[in-house]
Amino acid sequence: MKIAIVGAGAIGGYVGAKLALAGEDVTFIVRGENCLAIRRNGFKLIMDDGSEHVATNVTATNDYAEAGPQDLVILALKANQLEAIAEQLHHLLGPDTPIVTMQNGIPYWYFYKTGGALEGSQLQSVDPTGIIGKHIPASRVIGCVVYPASELIAPGVVRHFEGERFPLGELDGSTSERVTRISECFVNAGFKAPILDNIRAEIWLKLWGNLSFNPISALTHSTLVDICQFPLARSLVADLMTEAQVIANKLRIEFRVPLDKRIAGAEKIGKHKTSMLKDVEAGRALEIDALVGSVIELARLTETPTPHLDTVYALVKLLGKTIEEERGQVRLQKAA
Repeated sequence: MKIAIVGAGAIGGYVGAKLALAGEDVTFIVRGENCLAIRRNGFKLIMDDGSEHVATNVTATNDYAEAGPQDLVILALKANQLEAIAEQLHHLLGPDTPIVTMQNGIPYWYFYKTGGALEGSQLQSVDPTGIIGKHIPASRVIGCVVYPASELIAPGVVRHFEGERFPLGELDGSTSERVTRISECFVNAGFKAPILDNIRAEIWLKLWGNLSFNPISALTHSTLVDICQFPLARSLVADLMTEAQVIANKLRIEFRVPLDKRIAGAEKIGKHKTSMLKDVEAGRALEIDALVGSVIELARLTETPTPHLDTVYALVKLLGKTIEEERGQVRLQKAA
C-alpha cells in the first residue's frame, strides 16, 4: 500500500517506520533537517526494549505534488498545524484515498454524521477559517486515537517508550471495507488497531486526561505523578474532568472508565512530561484550542457552565501568546 505520512515527528515517525518495516511503501511529507536525515539514513526506530530498527525503504519529501496520489494518507501533525498544510493535501489524494487523522482533542470533523441539531456544525476553535474542512473532507476521514508514547530524539530518529494501540473508526460508526483494510495494515505492522463503532467516545476518553493534565503541567512545570500527588492539583484535575464529563454526556457520550480510575492511571505513568509542557520548554506553539478551547466551545453549544476550564484556558492562552511574542521558551533550571 502506498502510504503518505504527513509529519515525521514522535508519532508520525513511529507509525511510518513500523509500516515501512512491515513492507509498506511509505513516503514522509516532512521538512528541514528531518527530511534530509531520512533521505540519507532512512528512519531509525529505537523500541522500548532497546532494539534498534532502520527503515531504509522510505521516501522523504516536502513536495506534495512530487509524492503524488496515495492509497492512504496519515495526518500525524498536531491539530494546530493542520491549517498550514490543508491546501496542499489534494496532491496526495486519489478518487478514494482515505485520510487517518491522528490529532489529539476535539477534531474539526466532530459534527459530521452525528445527527441531531448540531449536525454539520463548524468548530471555530479548531477550524476558524473553514480551510481545514474545505480541503480535508470529512467524508474521507477515518478517526484514530493515539495511545503510544514516543519522542523524536534526533532528525530521523524516534525512541518509543510504550504503547502500540491505535483504535480506528468510521465517523458514522460503520465497519467499512476501507477501515477494515487500514486496520489489517496496522495490525500487520505490529500495532493494535481495533475498529470502534463510536470513535468519538474514545476521543473523549483520551481527551479527558489531556484537557486537564496538559494545561496544568504547562503552567506548573510538573509531571503527571507530581500533579496527581499534590492534593490541590489533583482536586483541580477532578473539577476540570467533571465539567468535561457533563458536556460529553449532553452529546450522548458515556465514559467507560470512572473519573478516579482515569486519574489513577495517569499517576501510574509517573514522572512523565506532557506534550504541552515539552512545547513550553521548546518554545513551540501550544495545542490549547484543540484540547481545551474546543471543549469550551462545546460547552457553549450545550449551555454548560465551565468556570474551571475557562480559567485554565485563559492562563495557557496567555502563556502561549507570551511565548510567541517573545520568541522564547520557559524551562525550570536548577538553582545555582
